[in-house]
Amino acid sequence: MVVLHDWLKDYCGEWIPDVKTIEELFTFHAFEIEETQVVSGHEVIDVKVLPDRASDCLSHRGVARELGTLMGKPLAHDPLINPVDLSPKVENIRVTIDDSNKCRRFAVAHMTGITIAESPVWLKSRLEALGQRSINNVVDATNYVMLSLGQPLHAYDAKKLSHGNGEWHFLVRMARKGEEITTLTNDTYVLPETVQLIVDGCTDAPAGIAGIKGGKLAEVDAQTTDIIIEAANFDPQVTRKASQILKLQTDASKRFENSLSPELVAYALTDIVSLIRDIAGGTCEGYFDTYPTPIKNVPVTVTLSHIHGLLGVHLADAVIEEILNRLGFLHSRTEEGWEVVAPFERMDIVIPEDVIAEIGRVYGYEHVESVVPEKVALAEYNTKHYYSEKIRTALVERGFSEVITSSFRKKDIIELQNALASDKGCLRSSLAPNIREVLDRNTPNIDLLGLNAVRVFEIGTVFAKNDEGNDVVEHVSLAIGVRTKQQGYTPKDDVMIGEDVTALKEALGTSLHGNIKEGVFECNLSDLISKLSTPTSYDAYTPLKDVLFASYSTYPFISRDIALWVPESVSGDEIEKILKENGGELLTKCRLFDEFKKEGKVSYAFRLIFQSFERTLTDDEVGKVMDSITGVLKEKGFEVR
Repeated sequence: MVVLHDWLKDYCGEWIPDVKTIEELFTFHAFEIEETQVVSGHEVIDVKVLPDRASDCLSHRGVARELGTLMGKPLAHDPLINPVDLSPKVENIRVTIDDSNKCRRFAVAHMTGITIAESPVWLKSRLEALGQRSINNVVDATNYVMLSLGQPLHAYDAKKLSHGNGEWHFLVRMARKGEEITTLTNDTYVLPETVQLIVDGCTDAPAGIAGIKGGKLAEVDAQTTDIIIEAANFDPQVTRKASQILKLQTDASKRFENSLSPELVAYALTDIVSLIRDIAGGTCEGYFDTYPTPIKNVPVTVTLSHIHGLLGVHLADAVIEEILNRLGFLHSRTEEGWEVVAPFERMDIVIPEDVIAEIGRVYGYEHVESVVPEKVALAEYNTKHYYSEKIRTALVERGFSEVITSSFRKKDIIELQNALASDKGCLRSSLAPNIREVLDRNTPNIDLLGLNAVRVFEIGTVFAKNDEGNDVVEHVSLAIGVRTKQQGYTPKDDVMIGEDVTALKEALGTSLHGNIKEGVFECNLSDLISKLSTPTSYDAYTPLKDVLFASYSTYPFISRDIALWVPESVSGDEIEKILKENGGELLTKCRLFDEFKKEGKVSYAFRLIFQSFERTLTDDEVGKVMDSITGVLKEKGFEVR
């Protein structure tokens, strides 16, 4: 939720702290802050609101209320503090809801005599700072109130709706298969039966996709003078499924997907009527509200012992009650604790642990001291973990590195109904393709890493269809890969993999059934583990030794080979020392890769790697260093080949 500091100030008043203080408070007690910046003169704060707080904090008022809670200060202006009355009631509007479980409340306000124009500068400025495009004063007002209170709204041109029998009729129903609607953005959707619609009840023509986007049927334009404003509450699951099926996510759908309180409808409707009167004129003729089954937050009973046990701290009763007051939670004492009722907008408070979590974060988790738990005997040993660790240990000792690759692929057997991206439309059925891609990407860096081969492995879940082809089955797979040449796979890779498989067989004490293909071996680890004996203890953990973590250069490296004849009495280590002493700061790696003797002499061949942390090297730079090294070697009487 992106909020403006000056907009929050409308609710908080003069006590509002600066952006830096807000960032610190939220980070330690409520939300992560993605970023802060200044846009068109407004200080903008990007607050990461998770789904559990979406019912109240996808709004400026909600974020301001949270800030007041953490600072222990009441809001200077809180539009949700007092009940509102949707009166007078109009007699010429009727609302029919087919299923009140899918549309829990539907209210409208009828306004006449408005003037469509540009929005005031202050309103446009705030919306544009949040990335919202200004359209006209009425449409902007619906967006403004949604961002203020969290309740989506929609305005219809009343004269474009049918007026049968002297009344307007709104019908909320599920779409008929194949039914079409054109939205305000001129996009036409063919609808399945799982999408909920708002329709003109007199003509049965779709006027909007419930909870997601308005239709073109009654669009507000420059000629509009009479409007009907809708504020409704739609089922989260129905809204979310429709949004996914249509691949249409909006600011409204994001809020409805996370379950808004139906009580918010009345506050938003009266708020927008007041705002439109101020910026577009007109008269409110009245309201019509359909609310079949009012929803109230249920009381939650929490005990003092549960609070202390879960948080690991002992809080005085007065401290707990002070925090509950700051949260706006109504509470009354019970014999062992409190009965708590959260404000109507807090739809996330349903069990005792919810209340305790609120107490804990407001009190401050930094006050909770760490306690080392008592040693507890294991009830059972995890077979998968045990053998996976044995495999990891055996492979790491042989120079392998573990990788974790994506479970999604562009093409495979199991297709996703809703692809995460164009290249992530399927679930992987094998680890081998991913391992080969890892080898391809890393083999060019063999010399830089000082390796004679890239060795990687992965333990991960793969997915396939069952024998009947009507369901998805999964198992854990093990894949190991070796690549020795930058140019790609060679038969030598298969030979090395065979040696590694043999080593694993010895470590596990059983055969591994799988295929070696193009330097990659893969086997069904779930099947393998099911045939192994159940462990009775875990092996002692041996930490890795002599591991150096260092920053690396982002600039490309240059490799050069040098070969020379030296007397048999001269070791390769001596030559390597000379090379490093004369290679300068640009020489980052020096590796002996070939050695043979002939006629009392030894031939050594070294690969030298040059790289800078500051720039891309040129051939001339490296050439000068190589000339210098060659000169030193010749001075010592060695024959450079």
